[in-house]
Amino acid sequence: MIRSMTAFARQELRADWGTLTLELRTVNHRYLEISARLPEDFRVLEPEIRELAGERLNRGKLECNLRFQPAPGATPEVSIDLGLANALVEANRQIEDLILNAARINPMELLRWPGMLTLKGPDLEPVFDEALQSLGAALDELVTTRRREGERIQAVIAQRCAAMRTLVDEARTLMPEVIERQRERLNERLAEIREELKEDRLEQEMVLFAQKIDVAEEVDRLETHIEEVERVIQSEEAVGRRLDFLMQELNREANTLGSKSAAIETTRIAVDLKVLIEQIREQVQNAE
Repeated sequence: MIRSMTAFARQELRADWGTLTLELRTVNHRYLEISARLPEDFRVLEPEIRELAGERLNRGKLECNLRFQPAPGATPEVSIDLGLANALVEANRQIEDLILNAARINPMELLRWPGMLTLKGPDLEPVFDEALQSLGAALDELVTTRRREGERIQAVIAQRCAAMRTLVDEARTLMPEVIERQRERLNERLAEIREELKEDRLEQEMVLFAQKIDVAEEVDRLETHIEEVERVIQSEEAVGRRLDFLMQELNREANTLGSKSAAIETTRIAVDLKVLIEQIREQVQNAE
């Protein structure tokens, strides 16, 4: 079953400790790329977030945005390193003795000194557990959305494959008639100089011409690739890369069919095939 790489999921949790909001957004990408935007206190969760996401997703660019709003009144305790403060004040006093009319030290400058303040907030361990549980629920929602969108992609691809089958069958049916028609036209053109050519040589040229415009192999390969596409889209594995490769192969055969075309009917079939292949390719770009 195809899964889309485009989806969005959101989880919000309210508790005594505050509000936790988690948003996941994925878009198409060649590989799995995870970007996590977390509050500073939640950075410790990033490895687990990457691991959990990697277990559920195979491809796509994932943006994980976590926001935490502490409950009102959950003011962190502030402690000052008095030893460091005294040392800085004493160092400042010694500098003042060397400078005439030195400006007095600003207390706020001392408070901004690295390591001067220590903030002790509430215990976040329970919040971390809730955040990871919310991530699991959000990933479930995300996968469900990607699968639902993937069903739409699969239906479009199956529909285009059916249309391509019809065109391939038409090309196969037309080939004998096209070859015979071209043979007759060539005979008419050579009628005036037939007496100057050896009959066996003329026959050889006709055989070579028929081989050049015979697209039986291309039609067979087109049919084989279409069957493979139909098989792959039923797989439970990630199929995006394989489908992308099959589109390249289908396009190659359609180009060859067009280049060897000796009649307007087969040229039209080749063009219609390329249009359908491009429509499938657009869908495949978003398939996991």
